[in-house]
Amino acid sequence: MATKDLNIVLVHGAWGDGSHWQHIIPALHKEGYKVRSVQNPLTSLDDDIQKTKDLIDAQDGKVLLVGHSYGGSVISGAGHHDKVVGLVYIAAFAPDKGESLGGIFGRRDQPSGGANIYPDSKGFLWIKYDKYHESFCQDLNEKDTLTMALAQKPIHGSCFGAESGEPAWKTKPSWYQISDNDHMIPPVTQKEMADRMKPKKIIHLDASHASLASHPKGVLELILEAAKAVE
Repeated sequence: MATKDLNIVLVHGAWGDGSHWQHIIPALHKEGYKVRSVQNPLTSLDDDIQKTKDLIDAQDGKVLLVGHSYGGSVISGAGHHDKVVGLVYIAAFAPDKGESLGGIFGRRDQPSGGANIYPDSKGFLWIKYDKYHESFCQDLNEKDTLTMALAQKPIHGSCFGAESGEPAWKTKPSWYQISDNDHMIPPVTQKEMADRMKPKKIIHLDASHASLASHPKGVLELILEAAKAVE
């Protein structure tokens, strides 16, 4: 299949890295898209936005940004780049100007996965290794998620306190996938963020927070729909 002009840049969230897109990348590549998966440092929101912008800079032509979890906050900032033509949120934060992720969490009772997050001496946040499966990806085989748990990439606590700037979803077409069995970001919180974005489409998946791994078909279909709309 001929390579398409649209580039798709995938942005991972906290406690993971670009490999969390392992089921999505080959499928998008097979469809003829040039796919890149950023490896964000998770050291600060500004650092991650800049790292994502650097990868966008390296692409020729238009870019569709896809963000999972905390990656939604990143694409909301990086999406102002003039190459970006659309945004796809996968069980993701979509903060408005002046909001912090900690503030969004504070709207309601802590989700069950939140109780398994702990800080280290340098201010980075981890999910307890033996609680990763039940917190992040309970709808996947526990044996298959062992590597995800033991290779998790921590996120600095400051990322949850940083105030977001004006979000790109206010000016760029957007799509949103809600995970209905999410133990990390409450589904009702996801729906609130999705509804106020007025996206082109909202879909629900009977999925954990790790919908990109447990329900790749549904996630892929939404990304492809967005890609076709902005090509």
